[in-house]
Amino acid sequence: MIIEQVRTTDKLRLRLPAAVACVSAAVFLLARPHLVDDTFITLAYARNLAFHGHWGLLADATSNSATSPANVLALAVLTFVVRDAVFAAGVLYVLSQVALVLALRRLGTALPRWFPALTFAALTVNPLLLSSIGLEVALGSAVLGWVTVFAVERRPIAFGLTAGALALVRLDLLIFAVVLGFSVRSGRALLGIVLVALPWFAFSWVVLGAAVPDTAVIKTLQGAQRAWGDWNFGNGPLFYARTAWWPTVLSFLPLASLPLAFRLRPPFRALALGGALYYGAYVLLNVPPYHWYYGPVITAATVCACAWAASHHVATGAVLAVVAASAVAYAGSSREFAPLTSNYASTARYAEIGRDLRDLAGGRVVGSAGEIGVLAYTCECAIVDVFADRGLLPAAIEARGAGNRWIRAALRVDYAFFDFDVRPRRPDLVLRRLPSPPPDALAHWTIDAPTLGKQELYLVPN
Repeated sequence: MIIEQVRTTDKLRLRLPAAVACVSAAVFLLARPHLVDDTFITLAYARNLAFHGHWGLLADATSNSATSPANVLALAVLTFVVRDAVFAAGVLYVLSQVALVLALRRLGTALPRWFPALTFAALTVNPLLLSSIGLEVALGSAVLGWVTVFAVERRPIAFGLTAGALALVRLDLLIFAVVLGFSVRSGRALLGIVLVALPWFAFSWVVLGAAVPDTAVIKTLQGAQRAWGDWNFGNGPLFYARTAWWPTVLSFLPLASLPLAFRLRPPFRALALGGALYYGAYVLLNVPPYHWYYGPVITAATVCACAWAASHHVATGAVLAVVAASAVAYAGSSREFAPLTSNYASTARYAEIGRDLRDLAGGRVVGSAGEIGVLAYTCECAIVDVFADRGLLPAAIEARGAGNRWIRAALRVDYAFFDFDVRPRRPDLVLRRLPSPPPDALAHWTIDAPTLGKQELYLVPN
């Protein structure tokens, strides 16, 4: 009788992760046609590492513009096994979702048993998080969930090891670990972080030329140079609301619950505080409003909102209404674009152009027109910009450090092993977005997207 009860309990415990895995797999299949361009930068890194043992966006050049080393490493392992980077992204997304729900189940022992399922539903249908599939957002959420669990359970070694993994997912996520770490306060936690994170950052510093990925320079420089005009992280939600008002409202609605979270149990208060500090740090950095940058804050806020709703049964209906509205909004949206996007063309259109470039380039170097992910992944040819060609990085480093001696000093340390003598690759052909056809155009494509509308893209000799 006791054995039978144990078996029944085990089956019940397996139902939730099994259901999460099935739903997440279906969601990835729906999202697959509109994975955003930056996702394919990560996938290109993973494919090159899996098949060639090479760290770079392009197969023939080393680069260090992958923001999330952990995401690339995990995808590379899966790609080596399944032999396809996009399929590997789907597997990692499913595994991350399951891991997060298991963490939520551990966190929600004092809440109604349906808290993990409610939170999973709210996170999965959030339009911004749906638009970030394939990037490191889901993996970061899963690791953050377990960092929170080990902080609550006061397990310093486990906390430190997972916090080290969190640093490898995104270095800026350590903001959450620092806040959560006040409940641990142990040197063993710091030792765990060092054991996991230090080997990679030391390798990256010496071998790849910088401990911190080059995107820290590239993206903050974009903010300093106002590459997005008047739009920045602070007013970014309004940028997306111009073309996707309802998905934007549904995406950022969980942030309204952050003040309520400070009336919850300590782990949720810590998540809310970490989210607020994270948001504030990005506002101060003044980076462009890439939508996945908001992912950690929205994830933390959603977990807190669902915890508050689970504590107040009347409020659960409001969360379910938001979940239903998000699902309806996604079902009624175009499958061509992610619910929130800043790309200049759809993934499918870029893939067509990439296949054309494979034949047109003929081994020649092609200069990017501003977005490189899908083109580089599909073409498998040398398409260059500052993300792929480290010869372009010295100018960016100099520009980023100009006028601020503290930033300049930090960059001098970070790039102590960088080869500043590396020369940029000279493109033989260049992709340009132009209002009228140039006389020497070798090819032409019309691209269209919510961000900038219809444009003409030309391939011209350099």
